[in-house]
Amino acid sequence: MTRHIRHAALFCALLLVALVVNAARVQIVQAPEYDGNPANRRPDIARYQQPRGDILVGDEAVTGSRDTGEHLRYERTYADGPMYAPVTGFASQAYGTSLLEHAQDGLLSGADPMLAPIPLWNDVTGAHNPGGDVVTTIDGAAQRAAFEGLGRRTGAVAAVEPATGRILALVSTPSYDPGLLSGNSAAANRTWDRLNGDPAKPMLNRAVRRTYPPGSTFKVVTAAAALDAGVVRDLDAPTRSPDPYTLPGTRTRLTNEADGCRDASLREAFEWSCNTVFAKLGVDVGVPDMAATAEAFGFNDDAVRIPFAVSRSTFDTSVDRAQLGLSSIGQYNTRATPLQMAMVAAAVAGGGQVRSPYLVERTQRAGGSVVATAGSRPSREVMRPSTAARLKELMTGVVENGTGANAAIRGAVVGGKTGTAQHGVGNSGTPYAWFVSWAQRAGDVEPKVAVAVVVEGSAADREGISGGGLAAPIARSVMEAVLDGAQGGAPGGRGRPGAR
Repeated sequence: MTRHIRHAALFCALLLVALVVNAARVQIVQAPEYDGNPANRRPDIARYQQPRGDILVGDEAVTGSRDTGEHLRYERTYADGPMYAPVTGFASQAYGTSLLEHAQDGLLSGADPMLAPIPLWNDVTGAHNPGGDVVTTIDGAAQRAAFEGLGRRTGAVAAVEPATGRILALVSTPSYDPGLLSGNSAAANRTWDRLNGDPAKPMLNRAVRRTYPPGSTFKVVTAAAALDAGVVRDLDAPTRSPDPYTLPGTRTRLTNEADGCRDASLREAFEWSCNTVFAKLGVDVGVPDMAATAEAFGFNDDAVRIPFAVSRSTFDTSVDRAQLGLSSIGQYNTRATPLQMAMVAAAVAGGGQVRSPYLVERTQRAGGSVVATAGSRPSREVMRPSTAARLKELMTGVVENGTGANAAIRGAVVGGKTGTAQHGVGNSGTPYAWFVSWAQRAGDVEPKVAVAVVVEGSAADREGISGGGLAAPIARSVMEAVLDGAQGGAPGGRGRPGAR
């Protein structure tokens, strides 16, 4: 009898061991497989059981959370969704996250270990932290000025603070309301299909994810290269430039929109945007020095993150002399994002120094304690300080005496450069209107803002498309918003759109 009891006990022990081994196999070995199984809704249910942290502009939230009472309980809400979509992106239960919602997802969702009160605390207790908040560098007044300035036009605006690299505005139009994608309803699915099928591409962030030929705004870079290389020493000396200019090794004759470009000085050529002068200057500087200057400004850098990725702006380094001439006036393969061109203006405004752009000022816990701050960003030298001083003089002349008069602000010093970029086969596409600029109040030590605006003109107004006519007034309104805010009153949003 005792023997049978021992056998039964041993058998039960073996069953217990088998049970423990199987549980360990399921919970440890097969856990990733179960976690990744589309039929497993527990991670999604847990993820949406609490409100998501907020994205803030100034001290006001431009996001929120709505309690639906469903299994996936909280949905994302947005205040001024279309205006801030190029900053926030979307957070959707069906389609995931994008832009800042994606780059800061761990913190906003509460999954970031840095949110725990004590290291490894959540691993031991199984607790889940409330979502943290992301405080952006965006100036609410500048963002609104850019959004309303673009209106129904297709285009983008990027504005930065030259001294720090803080992004003050990031706007792309046409835009969309990310709140319509938040849930997993049939309406959200229809919205997703509609937005992705729209030929106007409202979900494309044109400020950082689309590159354009920068046209004559690139002449800032060419002028910097010519001055640094010593090809030009006197801003008012004739440049010995023919009009028209035959591109080297070709029969292609480059012409100008303005008169009086033959042998124009650099000052005159800059103010009236003479293609012939700058194409010849680029050829005289040569590929190595032109490429080095462009790359110092940030071209050909594919590692820019703000914290989400920015498309690479390009300056072709494998060109012949004719192609170099076209590249030097912002055509051929030269392409740039609006954010890159804002950094070009910022480098001039910053005395030849530029700091990497960034969008997140700090991250914080739900209670307000700081998790991380942006800190001071290292600067890099783009050009000699003397070259930057001369370019500031040239850009000021464009606004005071040249094609950028529409950007002038009473009581402020404004520098700018207009551009009208051709594109398409045989330049058949409707031109892009550009304006890059910086501004400071009289008496300020340094410029407070640098801006780039691009407008994709419509076929209906093709003949009237110009950087000075379409883009400069938008840049002026953004610069005014920043300068007025710096004088008094902090920018902000419209309050918290949802419960936490």
